[in-house]
Amino acid sequence: MKLQELLKDVAVKNSTAAQDIEIKEVRYDSRAVQPGDLFVAIRGYATYGHKYIAKAMEQGAAAVVCEEAPEGVPVVVVENSRIALAEIAANRFSHPAESMVMLGVTGTNGKTTVSNLLTDILEADGKKVLSNRSGSNITSGISTALLRGCDLLGRAKSYDMAVLEVDERASVRIFPYVKPDYAVVTNLTRDSIMRNAHPGYIADILTRSIPQTATMILNADDLITCGVAPENRRVYFGVDRLPGDTTRCENLIDDLRICPKCSGKLTYVYRRYHHIGKCICPDCGFHSPESDYLATDVDMEKGTMALREGGEEHPYRLISDSVPNLYNMVTVIAVLRQLGYSHETISGYMSRAAVVATRHMEEQVGNVKLVRQMSKEKNALAGSRTFQYIAQRPGTKELLLMMNCLGDAHHWSENTCWIFDADFEYLRNDSVVQLVCTGARCRDYKLRLLMAGVPEERIVCEPDEFRAAELLRYTPGDDVYILYGTDSLALSYKVYDHMKEEAARHAQDGAEKEAQA
Repeated sequence: MKLQELLKDVAVKNSTAAQDIEIKEVRYDSRAVQPGDLFVAIRGYATYGHKYIAKAMEQGAAAVVCEEAPEGVPVVVVENSRIALAEIAANRFSHPAESMVMLGVTGTNGKTTVSNLLTDILEADGKKVLSNRSGSNITSGISTALLRGCDLLGRAKSYDMAVLEVDERASVRIFPYVKPDYAVVTNLTRDSIMRNAHPGYIADILTRSIPQTATMILNADDLITCGVAPENRRVYFGVDRLPGDTTRCENLIDDLRICPKCSGKLTYVYRRYHHIGKCICPDCGFHSPESDYLATDVDMEKGTMALREGGEEHPYRLISDSVPNLYNMVTVIAVLRQLGYSHETISGYMSRAAVVATRHMEEQVGNVKLVRQMSKEKNALAGSRTFQYIAQRPGTKELLLMMNCLGDAHHWSENTCWIFDADFEYLRNDSVVQLVCTGARCRDYKLRLLMAGVPEERIVCEPDEFRAAELLRYTPGDDVYILYGTDSLALSYKVYDHMKEEAARHAQDGAEKEAQA
């Protein structure tokens, strides 16, 4: 392939290399360079590729792409050699991304569930889908997914679709290279203060990172999300008024009180939680956008809803009895409608869909129902949603609180303000009969529960997670929860297995006592 063909649409500042030379292969590792290859010198995290230009030339490189031109070398000078490498690779392999539809899913909460549901449904429909469901959502995870999509020679395999879950902060490093046809933003709410600051800050990062060619699929009930990438084509999804909605914020976190246009005080027509809801500014008339895809007639007990689109309503079965998963479901429907799927087809697939087990799972063990429920550490809003969900469910509950930041190093101070931003007040509900706090932060959890008005006699404090599992009561008929975060996910599986053993033991002990009686 000729050099000029490889450089098509690459922003070249200047060049001393002959454009018509034949290039055998493109390399960014100087050790792999062979005679006739093009060497791209990129700035790495550990070393500077420009240091190896001389070595690449010694091994027979025909030309070099770099940011700073050395003397006596046939070079192509670019502003950013890493971006140039991506564009050159696309030319080298005939733009494989153009043959498939690419979806980028981001947002504070729900992106894993949405991404996995989309991947499951698209694969069930016979599509070959590239996804990062088995990896992380930052640059390393995306890179791994893309590498898995290539053969041993680096050639892209044939895919129909790509569904990539993208961390909001990592988007600035991903979207310049991986350009989605559709960019889905589930919501933007307060997350780790240390990493994500304020959701408005994250919205600005996304606006600067998402290409203008992407169609935005946005949450109409979240005005912070609605402001992302304002120049892009956009469609909205939302949820109509629910029975428990109010007009004022009942949560500790309220990140949108003033109008983003005129700074007047917003009035909420209804508010679901935090700043999620439908609002209007009395001063300038600014208001929440109308939803193109609106969930209405939601009945959590019956597990049904209707999806309103273009004035028509289409029946659906719910995949979960939680409001966050209702939003996740509507998000998936909006994406699939944009891809051209009929409501009948989507409904059929949704009726067989399930929330990913790492987020929520239930099973009957002995005389109790055991529930695994993710509740992200450092994420106050995610905790609040989990606590409210548990408090509103029927029956009596026992909770093991294990949302500990195991990934934090011991030599620095973890910011624990999220514990005091989360609405632990939901857990003073009389249906929550026992709370066992465990892990390194167990005493912080106990303090926060006492501040929330939870009676001290309901609280047990035990640092050892396995011992804590043994202190649960496993009262017949109770729902017994383990709440864990992303850091403690691997540990949660082991503790949960121990809970299963304890639940079975309690059931056996109870049966033996009945037999003796």
